[in-house]
Amino acid sequence: MLLITSTDTDAGKTVLTAALVAYAQKHLPQQNWGILKPIQCGTGDREFYSELFGRSAEDINPVYLSNPLAPPIAAALAGVEIDLAKAWQALQQMRQQHDFVLVEALGGLGAPMTAELVVADIARDWRLPAVLVVPVKLGAIGSAVANVALARQYNVQLRGIVLNCPQPLFDSEIANFAPAELIQSLTRTPVLGCLPYLPNARNLDALAAAAANLDLEILFPNLMASNNPDEKTPRLANV
Repeated sequence: MLLITSTDTDAGKTVLTAALVAYAQKHLPQQNWGILKPIQCGTGDREFYSELFGRSAEDINPVYLSNPLAPPIAAALAGVEIDLAKAWQALQQMRQQHDFVLVEALGGLGAPMTAELVVADIARDWRLPAVLVVPVKLGAIGSAVANVALARQYNVQLRGIVLNCPQPLFDSEIANFAPAELIQSLTRTPVLGCLPYLPNARNLDALAAAAANLDLEILFPNLMASNNPDEKTPRLANV
């Protein structure tokens, strides 16, 4: 299992999740990967995944609230309580049905899941190793430092950081807004690569190519090279 979290909303969690699944479908056909969005507020991710990968929206997202607000606020407006047990049970069922499960969080690590719990609480309590998506923009360095500190405070196992370009950027702009070496030095966390701006996030080949440029061996500790030393496509074994 792997939790896809970020520094904020609209940071690129969905793009990274889709890229990893697209990569697995193309290069790791022997692996069956699941996608779980424990809580969704408003229309968005579950519909995107359902259209792109042919999955049931209800299977992807066990707890749905119609208002596009923070979950405790959306739940209060709907007059309901957030049932995290339902999300936990969905995760356990998905683990039994899939070789690997990607869990996409909402918002950043500090985003509220309920009136008492934030995403970092869930990552710790559900023992989900995580990857932090940082959008490449002004303020990226400070956001990365703050969220890595939050992960350590909550004892979240953070495997690495993935930078994401939410808009077209020159290499010089990426280097200025989110210098990988400086972020690694300040956070003591590996930067696993940078997702380019994807004008069509529904292009499976482009998504798979974007994931292929990440350091997947660090992101997935059991990612192993093929038995064929001349073959560059890695494979997963008992992830």
